[in-house]
Amino acid sequence: MIAPTKDPITPAVPETRGSRRERRGLRWGARGAALMIAVGLVGITAISQYEAHDLITNPRATRRMPADTPADRQLRYEDVTVTTADGLRLVAWYIPGTNGATVMLLHGYKDQRGLMLDVATVLARHGYGVFIGAMRAHDRSDGEKITFGHLEVLDVGAWERHLRARLDLDPDRIGIFGYSMGGSVAIQYAAQSRHIKAVVADSAFSSINDTVNTSVKFFTGLPPFPFAPMIVFWSEREGGYRASAVDASACIARISPRPVLLMQGGKDVIISPDSGQKLLAAAGEPKELWFDPAIGHIEFFSKHPEEFERRLVAFYDKYLARK
Repeated sequence: MIAPTKDPITPAVPETRGSRRERRGLRWGARGAALMIAVGLVGITAISQYEAHDLITNPRATRRMPADTPADRQLRYEDVTVTTADGLRLVAWYIPGTNGATVMLLHGYKDQRGLMLDVATVLARHGYGVFIGAMRAHDRSDGEKITFGHLEVLDVGAWERHLRARLDLDPDRIGIFGYSMGGSVAIQYAAQSRHIKAVVADSAFSSINDTVNTSVKFFTGLPPFPFAPMIVFWSEREGGYRASAVDASACIARISPRPVLLMQGGKDVIISPDSGQKLLAAAGEPKELWFDPAIGHIEFFSKHPEEFERRLVAFYDKYLARK
């Protein structure tokens, strides 16, 4: 028999100072990288939380306020105050009309009633009554939180109740027009109130999730990734709403068979420029989209005032005219 051979014993290689130093360096490098990542995450979280707070709050001390009133446009008007279902006091202007029909005008994000005076003047010139309200957390109205339609529909509800109680207009001939966020709120409200007979939305966002990347970049200057989803996360928690529920494209179909006119510019840098197409695709009939690839955010009146007047008045004349 041949005796099995034993494996030779490999002599231990003594550890050198260099190898120990290398291992320590690797450990410290890994710890440093982990620390940098942790610091980065904390920084991103803090920035996102700050920007979310800034996006959904509008303190009275820093708000935009109207420089003009309807009187500066030679329009007779009343100052109106209403109270919402959740107890907020909202200010508004009411401009009586001559044809019995009335249109509620909704301003945009962190704006004020004076922005709507151009549209009000157009409609008043053609006999329409006009109601220009200041949404919660805007202008001189109560509140400081903006929820992009989640609670703002309560504001429109208070305005509608006021109008339907008046004796100087036809309560069955109420339309609505909204700029930007106001357009999205108008769609969301009309989907739940059958009393709104005709809807116009200029540069409305289809949903928060559809436009968050574009809007975050514009309002904060931060890159959409990783900030957009984190800003949405913090704004939901502070504002008490779900972004997925603030979705005009999900409810616009419920407006049909009442008509919708959408306006959207291809050079919009504030909301996603495909918002108009998404809303059009989701809407029922009758529906129209005025799309101009060269127009920016709420620029239809300033760039094409005559066509804007013609289209707007023709739309309301068709659907709010006395039957």
